[in-house]
Amino acid sequence: MGIGVGTIVHTAAAAVGLSALLVSSAAAFSVVKYLGAGYLVFLGIQRLRSKESLAAAADPAAPRATLARVFGQGIVVNILNPKTALFFFAFVPQFIDPARGHVATQILSLGVLFACMGTTSDSIWAFFASRVAGWLRGSPGWTRNERYVSGGILISLGLATAFASHAPKK
Repeated sequence: MGIGVGTIVHTAAAAVGLSALLVSSAAAFSVVKYLGAGYLVFLGIQRLRSKESLAAAADPAAPRATLARVFGQGIVVNILNPKTALFFFAFVPQFIDPARGHVATQILSLGVLFACMGTTSDSIWAFFASRVAGWLRGSPGWTRNERYVSGGILISLGLATAFASHAPKK
């Protein structure tokens, strides 16, 4: 749900022209890109330093992250994702027809539709992941090493984001 709200923020930004500013300004794009990359690396390091394992997360007595915190993290991750802004700048305008009415309303409508589809897709993946997590909890090797795998993936994604080129592909 947090990622969906982050998409709505990008939609509103596109409707008022901020996505175009972000995409046209190399400095603004770089700031958002590096903030997002830094946040992913931070989450990865937190995960590596965490003593909690997947098996401990299954323990009903174990402390859990609140839904509000998870929701907020989803919003931050999506807002700091410059590729979402690029999507709204490059893809959505192809479906806008100024002759059909107010452009900002069309952008908002398409953005809300995109957010709903994305939230549905993400929910399906979350359901699937919860089923796989239940299966992985039974694997002693996985429960010993999962924090290294998940932390390493987050750090790798952050580094890939930081070193990704903004130059258009030819």
